[in-house]
Amino acid sequence: MTEPTNPTDPETDPHSGDDSHEAATSGRDHATDGGTARATADSQQTDPDRDSTPPATGAAAVIAALERAGVDDAFGVQGGAIMPVYDELYESSVDHMTMAHEQGAAHAADAYGVVTGRPGVCLATSGPGATNLVTGIADASMDSDSLLALTGQVPTDFVGNDAFQETDTIGVTQPITKHNYFADDSRTVGDMVSEAFALSETGRPGPTLVDLPKDTSFGEAGSQPALPEAPAGSAPTPQANPQAVRRAAEAIEAAEQPLCLYGGGVIKAGASEIAREFARGHDVPVVTTMPGIGCFPDTDSLCLEWAGMHGTGYANMGISHTDCLIAVGTRFDDRLTGGVESFAPEAEVIHIDIDEAEVNKNVTADYPLIGDAGEVLAQLHESIEDSPDTDAWCKQCEDWQETYPMTYQTPDDEPVKPQFVVEAYDEATDDDTIVTTGVGQHQMWASQYWTFTQPRTWVSSHGLGTMGYGLPGAIGARQAADPEQDVVCFDGDGSFLMTVGELSVAVRENLDITVVILNNEAIGMVRQWQDAFFEERHMASEYPWTPEFDTLAEAFGARGFRVTDYDQMADVVQESLAYDGPSVVDAHIDPAENVFPMVSSGGDNAQFALQEDHLWVTTATRRQTTTAPPANSRGQLPTSGHNLAAVGTARGRGSDRPLRWNRSRVRRSSPRSLTTNLACCPGCRGWSLGANSISRVSQSAPPLWTTTPGSPWSWKSRSLESSRSANS
Repeated sequence: MTEPTNPTDPETDPHSGDDSHEAATSGRDHATDGGTARATADSQQTDPDRDSTPPATGAAAVIAALERAGVDDAFGVQGGAIMPVYDELYESSVDHMTMAHEQGAAHAADAYGVVTGRPGVCLATSGPGATNLVTGIADASMDSDSLLALTGQVPTDFVGNDAFQETDTIGVTQPITKHNYFADDSRTVGDMVSEAFALSETGRPGPTLVDLPKDTSFGEAGSQPALPEAPAGSAPTPQANPQAVRRAAEAIEAAEQPLCLYGGGVIKAGASEIAREFARGHDVPVVTTMPGIGCFPDTDSLCLEWAGMHGTGYANMGISHTDCLIAVGTRFDDRLTGGVESFAPEAEVIHIDIDEAEVNKNVTADYPLIGDAGEVLAQLHESIEDSPDTDAWCKQCEDWQETYPMTYQTPDDEPVKPQFVVEAYDEATDDDTIVTTGVGQHQMWASQYWTFTQPRTWVSSHGLGTMGYGLPGAIGARQAADPEQDVVCFDGDGSFLMTVGELSVAVRENLDITVVILNNEAIGMVRQWQDAFFEERHMASEYPWTPEFDTLAEAFGARGFRVTDYDQMADVVQESLAYDGPSVVDAHIDPAENVFPMVSSGGDNAQFALQEDHLWVTTATRRQTTTAPPANSRGQLPTSGHNLAAVGTARGRGSDRPLRWNRSRVRRSSPRSLTTNLACCPGCRGWSLGANSISRVSQSAPPLWTTTPGSPWSWKSRSLESSRSANS
């Protein structure tokens, strides 16, 4: 990797010669007006409604501000301190949905914003109402989702006196909002709400909050609220410095193995089209982050899908071997990078981001380009004079896709595989179906085995990793989606129990959502880590007391279904999707199934594990690593429980188990046998499968280990599965 540019050098500074950038602030920065909103003189003069009849009270001004911002929907829970605001909602054009819990309101508003691209709005009362929003606000902050939270507060004279249901909401939420406002003036509270709404979606999106004391809500208002306008200086410069763009273009032109890494910022900037045009125009393979899923179609020949801890083997191999990484709208979090020192080790890094604070924070950028993802990508696209020759590189990426296919087994004598459930719903729905999830193994299987082709169809909790996000997220997504779009929520039994009360909302509102619970009677991801790193001590991770979710759904008034074998799948999929209202599918999956590929926390992305026995902990340091387990004296691996005779037919991406409908959208890989040569490229640091042998090849790894021909070893999980061979 080349030396990073000197930010003080006018020849390399991405903002050199751009005076306007001095006034711009990071999307993370708080506004600097002390929390008092003031509309600019220009906006007041050009807004004819400012002089119309003003709202009578501060609460009325709050709702008027939402209406002027074009807010159609809001989610919340009523309470004492917020009651004046709710009273103004009674005849408002804003459609309010009462949730079962304030956390659900925040998640629903968050998902609503993800799907619409506009800030979602949630409301709660003071004290516990406000603190119950905190998880959802923190979730939106971590994922850079635009969100406006309105919280009630005790009267200003009582603040600080430990009054009933008082909490320092400003102090609690300051670290997890772009800015929060304490509304102590009825005359300006409407402007404050307008500003908070605008700030939430300005620059790098994020949550804002307005705390509304009860006396402010009851007090006399001033004028009509201003139209939404972010405070001066809060909007970053949209375009990057042209000289810096040209230097980055030259690096791409000189590259032999360029790779695009598209993050969630591509979707938030509305830049998916230019991102696709850029990659296709220069024939550059694409990897996405998990939040970036959908910005580039999984079905495109250039797409390697998403990278990171549970990303595809071919995506991680691409990142590990690229010589020029074009990263757009990503913060390089640890679940993506693994060990930073081993991330894209040979690459010059071009980092495009709206938030300058993210550049050089985790990964050093050789070519930092600060600005809007869409505008800077367009600049870069136009600046490339000679596209690099990527034919050999694209062929290598295709080879990796063949080498590390996303496959799994579906033996008839084992429980239903979760991957099969995901693909069954994928095949039965249209490309624009919105998928929401909770957090855990089910989230990984959904992101791995659903075929995403459009942005804003993947709605999940990434940075905070909030169990329970899926169901309220589906409610918010349903409210935001086109009526003809399907909304499917994949949840785990543990995640679903976190927010199961929101099912009452879906029933009351007759929301057409399909919740599919991948039920393994455990917090599966925790159990998987316990298997790998804690000697299979399943402390507090197994749920042998899981309820019958289909029966529970019927008690709520939803339709309930249960799946326990493959023969039930086709009928249940069709009936659950056809039901006009909320349906819950209790899909009992193989409790032993784990998520692979897997890169150990802090590990090398190229050294991804394909099964549990590739994960072990060195006793001396207890550091999690992804290396080979010790071989026996003959150089053979342990074989207990992994006899080829015990495994069923291997499935490609998309099981070859017949279904009762005929759809062919999903890309499929053919089953592979042990005799298939899956050797990787020279210098590959991943796992490779040769003829009847499994070997670990690495330039810096421990000594090679292999199985000898005839050894009864097979791949246990769905990666690199073998079909029945002569050994069986």
